[in-house]
Amino acid sequence: MNRIFTLLPEADSEEAIFLESLLKDSSDEQVQNFILIYRGRRKDPQTILLTALIGLVWVAGIHRFLMNQIGMGILYLLTGGLCLIGTIVDLVNHKNLAFEYNQRVAREIKILI
Repeated sequence: MNRIFTLLPEADSEEAIFLESLLKDSSDEQVQNFILIYRGRRKDPQTILLTALIGLVWVAGIHRFLMNQIGMGILYLLTGGLCLIGTIVDLVNHKNLAFEYNQRVAREIKILI
């Protein structure tokens, strides 16, 4: 796990544990290549939180579009974040939303490398 924190210091412990288990059989060069691609594609939980807050006061669903959930983004946009309830739930669960998105991205990148 130490090599993940060295290469990706912005990762929290849960994300680092997941990445370490995903990359356990990879060489150091493969891990470095993975981290270079992953860093560019991952979403920071704070970004999800801020865009969900924007959805609370202005345009709902931006955070869903950022996470490539186009259908949910359109639904939130047309229903005002499901009458703000969905947006409030997403505000509470922003870390889980970001972690699930990042897990999906990490698995996709692992297949490529």
